[in-house]
Amino acid sequence: MLKGKKIVLGITGSIAAYKACYIIRALVKAGAEVQVVITPAGKEFITPITLSALTQKPVISDFFSQRDGTWHSHVALGLWADAMVIAPCTASTLGKMAGGVADNMLVTTYLSMKAPVFIAPAMDLDMYAHPSTQANLERLRSYGNHIIEPQSGYLASGLEGKGRMEEPEAIVKAVDDYFRGNTGQLAGKRIMITAGPTFERIDPVRFVGNYSSGKMGFALAGECARRGADVTLIAGPVALKEGRGIRRIDVESCDQMYRAAVSEFGGCDAAILCAAVADFRPDSVADSKIKRGDSDLVLRLKPTHDIASELGRMKKPGQRLVGFALETDDEQAHAMGKLERKNLDFIVLNSLRNKGTCFRSDENQVCILTREGMTEYPKKSKEGVAEDIIGRLAEIM
Repeated sequence: MLKGKKIVLGITGSIAAYKACYIIRALVKAGAEVQVVITPAGKEFITPITLSALTQKPVISDFFSQRDGTWHSHVALGLWADAMVIAPCTASTLGKMAGGVADNMLVTTYLSMKAPVFIAPAMDLDMYAHPSTQANLERLRSYGNHIIEPQSGYLASGLEGKGRMEEPEAIVKAVDDYFRGNTGQLAGKRIMITAGPTFERIDPVRFVGNYSSGKMGFALAGECARRGADVTLIAGPVALKEGRGIRRIDVESCDQMYRAAVSEFGGCDAAILCAAVADFRPDSVADSKIKRGDSDLVLRLKPTHDIASELGRMKKPGQRLVGFALETDDEQAHAMGKLERKNLDFIVLNSLRNKGTCFRSDENQVCILTREGMTEYPKKSKEGVAEDIIGRLAEIM
């Protein structure tokens, strides 16, 4: 699927820069046209002559190629490319991309890119594990970029971590899979997705809530948009940014999410209910902050709206409805019961027993249950899980 594709390959100042040669060879062998954009630091690790020989194109590094006013247009590159691959991508470049620091040709090209962007981080394992690096990666994910996870190794502490750039063949495969992966498959379909938590107010400063980050729902929205769907994302209070082409409705409480979902569902072909909606809310909300006292504070809670049940009742022939279940015991039985009661087409089962998944994590491990049976999937990034879920949804639409 790479034949005829135009790929901008960004190379930064990493010891892994030599692997860019293997990436170029694989892309060219698959029929792609490759234009290299390299940072000044990148040229300290690999020479532009080598790269130019492989691509049969002059390597771009500086804004101005000569002193006669000739310059390289990052805007033109952004329009020319079918994809941009940045491999290796250092911690410094990650930070510049996340913060919009356009001080070199590579970052300005990234900021002008209209095509999908694939980022292959490469750095010391402890640098990769640092909170600032992880925050930059999360921001880049939220912008709709595809992060090609680095390989594992051992941190200075002796614990396992990640940092070493993924191998060239895996990077090329990720790009090939993207173009092979049913782009446009959901064109013309309208899909509604709920994501994140809901907050149920106790008083003006406190609420009942949960730990949902919204990452899974946003990954699902991004995958639907990539496959050509018209996506409406109903998001609880999260700090994530939706990808390009996604219509977002922000809500706070279950009642607000319920009203938005009921209003939108009638005009949709499918809905995916990924939000972690509060099951209970305070019976009454104080007008002012409740002061600390000597006695216990007792909250009376009452059930919230059951969004899945209501949409299952509303569902018309041809509409599809997907639910999520997070269970702690008798997981499959509870999930199947929910599927039947709420008239779902299939349900995605999460388990808190799978460490490093679910709330606040970048990874997940799920099972998909239908009336015909269950399919188990390995632990993978939430973007990878989104591909599995949307792939299953596309099969039944």
